[in-house]
Amino acid sequence: GAGTTAFTTTGQASGTNYTSGGSALTNVTPTTSGTTAIVDFADLTFGTATITARGCLLYNSTNGNKAIAAIDFGGDKTSTAGDFTVVFPAASATAAIIRIA
Repeated sequence: GAGTTAFTTTGQASGTNYTSGGSALTNVTPTTSGTTAIVDFADLTFGTATITARGCLLYNSTNGNKAIAAIDFGGDKTSTAGDFTVVFPAASATAAIIRIA
């Protein structure tokens, strides 16, 4: 939730083909759109996973696991022996997952 300041395993989802702590984000692309700084990431897939998650945490594993953003999926999302994919929104001033104006 909003009070999260660092990654912890408390309350973390677990399941087949999911690793504690998640996975590193790739294609980190900071840029600007007008006067708004935005960041985009490649979608993240856990293949052949059996897992249920209500959200995810973006955190900096190279700086004390400090939280960057706590994301609520709006309800439980489940995969059963299939791909569990976190799809990041388009990199724009109105949709990017991280926007600073």
